[in-house]
Amino acid sequence: MNVMTLNRSSERAAELAKKMVASRDVEPTLATNYLMKGWLDRRCQSILYGASNAGKTFVVLDMAMHVAANLPWRGHRVRGGAVLYIAAEGQAGINNRIAAIKADKPDLADADLDVLPSTVDLYGSQDALAICEAISGPPPVLIIVDTLARAMGGGDENTAKDAAVFLANCKLIEEATGAHVMVVHHSGKDSDKGARGSSAFRGAVDTEISVTADGKIESHKQRDQPKPDPLYFSLRPVVLGVDEDGEEVTSAVVDAADPPKATKKPLTGKNEVAIQALDDALREHGSSKSGNFYPVGRKVVHIDHWRAACKVHGLTGGASESSERMAFKRAKDKLMDLNEVREWGDHVWRVQEDD
Repeated sequence: MNVMTLNRSSERAAELAKKMVASRDVEPTLATNYLMKGWLDRRCQSILYGASNAGKTFVVLDMAMHVAANLPWRGHRVRGGAVLYIAAEGQAGINNRIAAIKADKPDLADADLDVLPSTVDLYGSQDALAICEAISGPPPVLIIVDTLARAMGGGDENTAKDAAVFLANCKLIEEATGAHVMVVHHSGKDSDKGARGSSAFRGAVDTEISVTADGKIESHKQRDQPKPDPLYFSLRPVVLGVDEDGEEVTSAVVDAADPPKATKKPLTGKNEVAIQALDDALREHGSSKSGNFYPVGRKVVHIDHWRAACKVHGLTGGASESSERMAFKRAKDKLMDLNEVREWGDHVWRVQEDD
């Protein structure tokens, strides 16, 4: 090792030594670093993904316009600023989508959002640097790349090596501009398994959000914030004007929606047979009972009548009385676990929505 190498090593050691902090001097960090509280942090990276036509671009634009207008989004605080939206996919429709938001939500009309309607190559380093140099005015707090597929250049999104190059260029943009960089991506064939391509994307980003076709926005990963509760949305058409043939030109905006009501899966197999037997017993032997533990205005039936009906249906037939009892108990317990049946004392009844 020569003298020059030793000097460089000593300089680096001195630099690292200055950064060391003793545990006795560590204090809690109470100030938060949010861009959109609960959802996005400043100077970080995120992926928002969903299937084609799930509405993800409408959701992303809604988020972006609120950040650019420095207004709360869906009840979540925003520390906003300028936004750059790189519309590398769906360039033709982006103007109408923004116009629909401006027309329908006047408080967002003056949002500080710039659009770059161009395919970019973030697999090579040239476009990452060019994007940073092209930005004029206030540095953006949020840069959106829509979509990953149209910004991957010659890279392969399915390989960890190429994903790492793409993410490194996103990091370059983040560090050069101080912005949060959000990449819009497609889900895979099985949307339950997350975004398409290499798992390196999920491992590297700070935040992962999905948008589903049934109107659900859900955070699956938050590095430094607790995960927020899912949100729900619907798309509402907005008429922008008429075309040269006098026909309406429309786009859509995002509206808040309530969570969908849970639907029970239909019973099948032995569960279906057991509930049919209970219906028979209720029809033939059911009666109303008073008391705080019984349903009001509905029939209940003694458990022996249900047991007998199960035997008639062939559900609990067995070689011995004990095996019949065990078969019936399994059927009853399963339906209670599925929240189809309630029991009190020696009587049972069907569960309804008001139970």
